[in-house]
Amino acid sequence: MRVLVVDDDPDIAEAVTAAVSVKWPDAKIIEAADGNAVIEHVHREQPNIIVLDVGLPDMSGFDVMRTIRESSEVPIVMLTARDGHMDKVEGLKFGADD
Repeated sequence: MRVLVVDDDPDIAEAVTAAVSVKWPDAKIIEAADGNAVIEHVHREQPNIIVLDVGLPDMSGFDVMRTIRESSEVPIVMLTARDGHMDKVEGLKFGADD
């Protein structure tokens, strides 16, 4: 299993990576800190699942997800500190799985 963990905050990326490693010890963890790296990794690594932060330095996680959805149906779990109802609706509307 290949898991792409996307967050520009190293502490959060480390925590998510640790949680994934506990759940799936044999998983290959791929990390990215910006949207352009995510798109590159999706095409090169073909992850089985993506944990995607909404707030990235070069583009929003929603924009990244829209780009991914043009060529892939990989499951995407959105990770965000935002708690607004519309942020959740927007994520699901653009193709997030959770």
